[in-house]
Amino acid sequence: MLAWFRNLPLFVALLWISAGAMLLPAAMAVASEDFATGRSFFYASLLTMVGATLIGIAVQRSGRTPNERRQLVTLVLSYLVLPLVLAVPMDDAVRNTRFINVYLDMVSALTTTGAVVFDPARLPPAVHLWRATVGWLGGLLIWVSAMAVLAPLSLGGYEVTSEARIEGRLQSGLMPAGASGASERLARSAAQLTPVYLVLTLALALLLSAADEAPLVALIHAMSTMATSGITPVEGLAGRPAGVMGEAMIFLFLVFALSRRTFSQGFDRTWPERVARDREVRLAAFAVICLPTLLFARHWLGALEVDTISNLQGALAALWGGAFTVLSFLTTTGFVSESWADARQWSGLPTPGLLLVGLVLMGGGVATTAGGIKLLRVYALYKHGTREMGKLVHPHSVAGAGVLGRRIRREGAYIAWIFFMLFVISLAAIMLALAATGLAFEEALILTIASLTTTGPLAAMAGEVPVQYAMLGDAAKLIVAMAMILGRIETLVLIALFNPAFWRS
Repeated sequence: MLAWFRNLPLFVALLWISAGAMLLPAAMAVASEDFATGRSFFYASLLTMVGATLIGIAVQRSGRTPNERRQLVTLVLSYLVLPLVLAVPMDDAVRNTRFINVYLDMVSALTTTGAVVFDPARLPPAVHLWRATVGWLGGLLIWVSAMAVLAPLSLGGYEVTSEARIEGRLQSGLMPAGASGASERLARSAAQLTPVYLVLTLALALLLSAADEAPLVALIHAMSTMATSGITPVEGLAGRPAGVMGEAMIFLFLVFALSRRTFSQGFDRTWPERVARDREVRLAAFAVICLPTLLFARHWLGALEVDTISNLQGALAALWGGAFTVLSFLTTTGFVSESWADARQWSGLPTPGLLLVGLVLMGGGVATTAGGIKLLRVYALYKHGTREMGKLVHPHSVAGAGVLGRRIRREGAYIAWIFFMLFVISLAAIMLALAATGLAFEEALILTIASLTTTGPLAAMAGEVPVQYAMLGDAAKLIVAMAMILGRIETLVLIALFNPAFWRS
């Protein structure tokens, strides 16, 4: 029996996981005496299990050995088809809505975008838990598939350094490409990363609960933090009982979205040193320190009168609000600090949307739940730029930093620039498609960036007027949903699927 489950295709395994996850909101709904919602999720779970079993029996004797390419195709198709299954119980539980709204919400959750399609007060607690669970599982899927599927193919950011092969040879923590079958590698990655992901989530949930946060809200915020989905059952972090203490806890756990080295190689004595030396973490630390400091210093540069906020408590609140919000949007989570209003008032920028747009475009770490262009690609472009400027002064100089450093400055920067150009082209194409549905330029731009970077809360923060996903037309909703999927799997991966050389290699 175990061998039968172990040999299931990836999509069938995802169906089984989805069916099991539906029992969690079903149990919560029954415990809170919301029997109608409980029946919706329980019956959907049974139907999904039956369907997954039948599909598993049908494909069990197909004779096809799954490889990395087939797993990649399955992963892409799963983001298109799986939200249809996940939306069934939510559609029945919410009622008085159209299926396309629920589908958009499930695509948003599975891709860890966290777009606010429904008013939080409208949804029952079990549905809030379901949205957070889907987002949490979507984050785990990214962790596992990045190591087991994208790394052997040098995609998803690994192409910058080809560290999938380098680390597989030099370090025992990662598996080299070709060392085992695709299914076995997927199972090993899941067994290695799932306990870490689960323990970190439960630890943050317990810490938030200890800070007087409501248990359900603490669990959902913990799930959203680890998945960088930004899903919340309330109106955000403002006015929550946990206050600054809760934000500080979330701030610490957002570090796991800055680099895969924070979780992929265990937690031993070398963990602090390993994280401190990581390129992506250092670049993120530079942004988190410099940007809030510049906003803070702008108060004395003539933007505001000095006596508008003259007390020390207000100054510290403004500095903390800027630091937390910068890290949150850099990791494409989208949580906003309760003190963000103080930071805006202190800096004199009523709506610093351009700053938030730049942060989400930069994105988090490679092979993490964060979206965006990714810090490693930005780092490669930066190193290439500094090297070229250095050669202007010393044309015959020879740079150091070893084989990997030269790889990042040369081939890594080249492929990073290609990805950046593909990202810009995708952004322009989706903007044109949204503009064709009747949206204004600013709305189309904000929605496109929010979708491609998987940062749904950006739509409410980037412009002077919040953009409402629920007010979009059907065509715009479908375009936004496809943009979320494209932002999650990345344009380079999609182009690789249509490259004949990719299949012949």
